[in-house]
Amino acid sequence: MTPLAVPGPPEQGEPRRGRWPRRLVRPGAALLAGVVLFLSFPPRPLWWLAPLAFALLGWTLRGRRLRAGFGFGFLTGLGFLLPLLRWTGEEVGPVPWLALVTVESLFVAATGLGVAAVTRLPAWPVWAAAVWVAGEGLRARVPFGGFPWGKIAFGQADGVFLPLAAVGGTPVLGFAVALCGFGLYEAVRAARLRRASGRLPRAPLAVAALSMLVPVTGAAAARPLVSTAAEDGTATVAAIQGNVPRLGLDFNAQRRAVLDNHARRTEQLAADVAAGKAARPDFVLWPENSSDLDPYRNPDAREAIDRAVRAIGVPTVVGAVLTPETGTLRNTLVQWEPGRGPVATYDKRHVQPFGEYIPMRSVVRLFNEDVDRVSRDFGPGTEVGVFDLAGTRVGLATCYEAAFDWAVRDTVTHGARLISVPSNNATFGRTEMTYQQLAMDRVRAVEHSRTVVVPVTSGVSAIILPDGGVVRQSRLFTPDALVAEVPLRSSLTPATRLGVWPEAALAALALGGLGWVAVRARAARRGRTAPNQ
Repeated sequence: MTPLAVPGPPEQGEPRRGRWPRRLVRPGAALLAGVVLFLSFPPRPLWWLAPLAFALLGWTLRGRRLRAGFGFGFLTGLGFLLPLLRWTGEEVGPVPWLALVTVESLFVAATGLGVAAVTRLPAWPVWAAAVWVAGEGLRARVPFGGFPWGKIAFGQADGVFLPLAAVGGTPVLGFAVALCGFGLYEAVRAARLRRASGRLPRAPLAVAALSMLVPVTGAAAARPLVSTAAEDGTATVAAIQGNVPRLGLDFNAQRRAVLDNHARRTEQLAADVAAGKAARPDFVLWPENSSDLDPYRNPDAREAIDRAVRAIGVPTVVGAVLTPETGTLRNTLVQWEPGRGPVATYDKRHVQPFGEYIPMRSVVRLFNEDVDRVSRDFGPGTEVGVFDLAGTRVGLATCYEAAFDWAVRDTVTHGARLISVPSNNATFGRTEMTYQQLAMDRVRAVEHSRTVVVPVTSGVSAIILPDGGVVRQSRLFTPDALVAEVPLRSSLTPATRLGVWPEAALAALALGGLGWVAVRARAARRGRTAPNQ
């Protein structure tokens, strides 16, 4: 038997040509996969880059050791999240931004480890896509209630896979994108195997074909679930964008000016309605923080709001900060009726850590003194927000809450025929954050088959139909009033009915795959240690 030829070490002085460049190829590919994934997100309409990113990630991770999978996953997280979350450091500097990216990238690293593990299994793209969704689900829950920003589904508002949001929500939509991307890599691998062996590798080719065809055909089959038909009539809605005096955190110093801007723009809309220049709305929606002066404790603020609501003459939802003498602050939406004043409230249930409240304040202060800009913490509400506005049940999810599946779904299961996502993005200037959030709201519209209205202090405000299409949209930092007649719907999509179950099923699939890998590895170790027969 001819012994294998094993190359020895290079002679002294002989250069190790190509060794380090080759070692950098896969780390570079992992980083590039993250960058390509970032480029697939709004405001760029490049949703189709996401499957390509997963194809590149598949090449990077397939067959790698677990330690390498963790490292490559971390690099992918950095390439993706560093640019995606740049807006988080817009006003408070790079430290919070880099800290958030590092923590979130560790979740992507753990996901990369899991993907590398399951690539050893038959039909590995299915297991790998499930592991990715499970990783997203984990970071959407921990720590401090989680941070779902950057879910793959949120970059697919213009994509062919969007109808799948109505089938199983963001987990199924994200699973389809990842599965298609991993399947694309498997198709390339099958082609290379054929070229090398001269034979058609049936198993890899079948896996690749199914991994790409199933998401595409599934999305096509789900298309009938996406509809803009009015099941419960229509409503004419107005979204007010009053604008802010200046960009950044310091706009809060001119709270009265922000309130006056929204009151003034509402009064202007009332004048346009009276002159026949605009349709009369059935109700009006103001943004989050449109009155940072507590109208229950500040007579001037109450009068300004009341005057504007009397002028327009219809129910109006006002975003206010309530400041009780003791206890936590409240980020509250107030239903204001003409001639009656405030009649109902909704307190934001998922307040933003490090933005609306500071966990571990004394520790965080050691790294960033800007922590004390949040001098008094906000507290969470407990009740689902659904207002009856002139006979229309409107669900409420305040700004950051729209990133969480449960926060939007709750409003629909409690009878909402239309969803409002009042927001305040002035802190983040002209960054991509507002467009990322708008895409998120578009996905929610399809997921629950509801019109979604997004009033924002400084933009971008929008009115979104149940198919995810935007019928009205404002410009950044421009006062505006968006008015449109929109369909009201009461039917529940499969995603709404199923709730967390699709995500739970995919998480179980991921755990099953990882368990299978562990069993196989244990059996292999036993086989190696068994005495020769």
